[in-house]
Amino acid sequence: MLFYCRLKSNTIFTFFLIEDTEESEDFVRRERGHIDSTLKLTEEKPIDDYPAALQRLRKIYHSAIKPMELSYKYNELRQHEITAYQGRTLADSATDGEITSKPMVLFLGPWSVGKSTMINYLLGLDESPYQLYTGAEPTTSEFTVLMHGPKVKTIEGIVMAADSGRSFSPLEKFGQNFLEKLIGIEFPHKLLERVTFVDTPGIIENRKQQERGYPFNDVCQWFIDRADLIFVVFDPTKLDVGLELEMLFRQLKGRESQIRIILNKADSLATQELMRVYGALFWSLAPLINVTEPPRVYVSSFWPEDYHPETHRELFLKEEISLLEDLNQVIENRLENKIAFIRQHAIRVRIHALLVDRYLQTYKEKMTFFSDGELVFKDIVDDPDKFFIFKSILAKTNVSKFDLPNKEAYKDFFGVNPITSFKLLSQQCSYMGGCLIEKIERAISNELPDLLGSIGLGKKPGALNCDATGCGEAPKNRYKKH
Repeated sequence: MLFYCRLKSNTIFTFFLIEDTEESEDFVRRERGHIDSTLKLTEEKPIDDYPAALQRLRKIYHSAIKPMELSYKYNELRQHEITAYQGRTLADSATDGEITSKPMVLFLGPWSVGKSTMINYLLGLDESPYQLYTGAEPTTSEFTVLMHGPKVKTIEGIVMAADSGRSFSPLEKFGQNFLEKLIGIEFPHKLLERVTFVDTPGIIENRKQQERGYPFNDVCQWFIDRADLIFVVFDPTKLDVGLELEMLFRQLKGRESQIRIILNKADSLATQELMRVYGALFWSLAPLINVTEPPRVYVSSFWPEDYHPETHRELFLKEEISLLEDLNQVIENRLENKIAFIRQHAIRVRIHALLVDRYLQTYKEKMTFFSDGELVFKDIVDDPDKFFIFKSILAKTNVSKFDLPNKEAYKDFFGVNPITSFKLLSQQCSYMGGCLIEKIERAISNELPDLLGSIGLGKKPGALNCDATGCGEAPKNRYKKH
């Protein structure tokens, strides 16, 4: 019998065939039919009309939302950006790559807890020459993105960042040292047709961030902000919480609904020991996850070998199936998530345009023939409450006070974008195209809810109406991004 291993050097992959050792005679491979059935990998096509709906979503974005973004320089709210949901910045939130990208599953955790092995197991790569390299020592030093492709191909980070269609172009801001640690791998795999996996370097508590040569925490944050599901993996031997792990959980604040904690390698412990380790894990993480409903914890062993004898095989298998069902639900809801995200994004674009319009109106009202324009506007932007900038938006429009951005954001924004460079909303109209504000409001109130309502109801995405969800209601989805 032969098995394969992979060595990595300068992002070039070399594959070797190695003769099997005597230990492999005891290797009993686990049945994996439950993976295919739970994730519906045997189905030929998705049940929904995904491409047509996605095309409709792109059309709505380009015709009704993007013109407003460009006109009011929405992507230039630099340091204190309004966010489409907590963590995600507007500057790179709603590009075509963002709209067309598949759901992202992110694997985080200490070194050698089984993150790469788990990916190999889920994708069935453990018997192939393309498996991610694993071992007892820290092995993954790169951010590895596993994507679907017509053939097996390795893509260097600098190429991924240059391709705007992949939605990874914003990663260029982390520098060349990071791009050398970014690798993309394409596989013709049915699961990767519907989801993207991201394997991350393990957390090593005695390593300082600057020793990596790039801002590790900032890169993790970028992936966290875009992940639809986040697996934080532990094993019974690595439950200590150090500074890097504390920083990681601070970065996960606000994303608890996407987090799933995995206690891996559970079949290596006796029952009594496993109970103690499970309690110790909660004890270690309790100060870091201060929420009413803690993330779900899965206890199992995610690798191809059969469970050790005299362990709770049925429990571990049920836990594994529950995790797969969680993953499948994110995949099934991928289009609903996209529509909900774009709608939230459109709401914030509209709020930004209304605020800029109100600043401009106030500026024009306060200007006289003898006024110094810079001093007049400095007075307005330094104390917007004095001129009821934000209160007037709440009074005259159906905007929630919880959606209003930080007032300080506009000091920086107008510092680089003079107020005189903008037009009033009432002037943003054309005979053929209509008014920008009316188009974005129609998208928020009618088109996007109708598109959401058409999914899974046997309707064509192009035939929009308000029967299903009501034009004025926000889409409800327990996996939507906040």
